[in-house]
Amino acid sequence: MIPAKFEYVRAASAGEAVSALAQAGEDAKILAGGQSLMPLLRLRLAYPDALIDVGRIEALREIRDEGGALLIGAMATHHQVVRDPLVRAHAPLIAAATATVADPAIRHRGTFGGALAHADPAGDLPAVALALDAVLLARSPRGEREIPAADFFVDWMTSALDPDELLTGVRVPKLGPGWGVHYEKFHRTAQAWAIVGVACAVRRERGAVEDARVALTNMGPVPVRATAVERFIEGRTVSSSSLRAAGERAAEGTSPPTDLHGSAEYRAHLATVLAARALTAAAAV
Repeated sequence: MIPAKFEYVRAASAGEAVSALAQAGEDAKILAGGQSLMPLLRLRLAYPDALIDVGRIEALREIRDEGGALLIGAMATHHQVVRDPLVRAHAPLIAAATATVADPAIRHRGTFGGALAHADPAGDLPAVALALDAVLLARSPRGEREIPAADFFVDWMTSALDPDELLTGVRVPKLGPGWGVHYEKFHRTAQAWAIVGVACAVRRERGAVEDARVALTNMGPVPVRATAVERFIEGRTVSSSSLRAAGERAAEGTSPPTDLHGSAEYRAHLATVLAARALTAAAAV
């Protein structure tokens, strides 16, 4: 199909993009890597009056060390994120999950911020941002604001960004010594969306789990923090049986969808299996 007509604006800076958004009104879309938006335009599942292209804003591609956290620019490509030494050293869960996104061609074009702003619960990165307590940075004519990942994902493919806000970056707290991470997902083919995914970070100390962060992909209209798993495993001695028992609680408090790829019951079962695997890999048992 052919997209509906729209006005096209190429922004040279974040300020220009914000001004263009404000002028265009609520029926405008940001064009970043375009790997999610372009198919929606062609199918006329999205028909904005204006597209604001931010693809040439190099300042939004920067990844920098801010001391206790990393700042990942919203326009950093998946390929850039996977290869960045700061991300690999201080946010390895992001590197691991991003390496599973789609295929190399899409990872070279798709952007870190775009994947989060798209807010698809089947996407890999929203659950990772939730597990790591990331903070998303938005800019509008009113100034800048910080949105915790726990508040950013509002509903299916709906974020907390206002129509005139531009996602400029993501601040990710560093993981210090003693942390192990893993991203486990089940999908039909290598390029497909996850039927279920589990983002997991575990900190061990003296043979026990001191801290655990577990978030689920595609187990509801938004990414879900598996708090029942976290509460069960924290403070327990690391063993195959304790991690398996923790994984069995992964589906508690979730509302997985039923679709052509699986029923809600099937996804709930997958979540328990994948959570146990992710915990085991992160804890290095």
